[in-house]
Amino acid sequence: MTSTPDDAAVSAWVALARAYRLAFATFEARLKAESLPPMAWYDALWELEKAGEAGLRPFELEQAMLFEQYNLSRLVERLARAGLVERCACPEDRRGQVLSITAEGKATRARMWRVYGEALAETIGGRLDDGELRLLADLLRKLG
Repeated sequence: MTSTPDDAAVSAWVALARAYRLAFATFEARLKAESLPPMAWYDALWELEKAGEAGLRPFELEQAMLFEQYNLSRLVERLARAGLVERCACPEDRRGQVLSITAEGKATRARMWRVYGEALAETIGGRLDDGELRLLADLLRKLG
């Protein structure tokens, strides 16, 4: 038996999707205006920086990313060509690889964060007080 959502669920979904779309578009536009790479690059670099010297296998990076990345291999190729990520052989699996962020990758991520963080503060932090932000985070964690 298939259930259908009630009006409250549909309204919540539409508001969530709209807020995400508008915030993400703002982030992307701000990065582009500063001649910086797109959000997918930031997300990958952030996850690799958090992983430290151990790096991440490509499947681990994909699982950790906040934003959908349907073609991680192309993203990694672009990051490697730009000198932001290194690919090394995986000691446990000769066919596999480990991805690590380079010093230039860390510097690029930091430049991106200055723009992204400011846009995040304005787009979300500037519209909700601390209590509302905590409540929103708690509610969204229940969904994911």
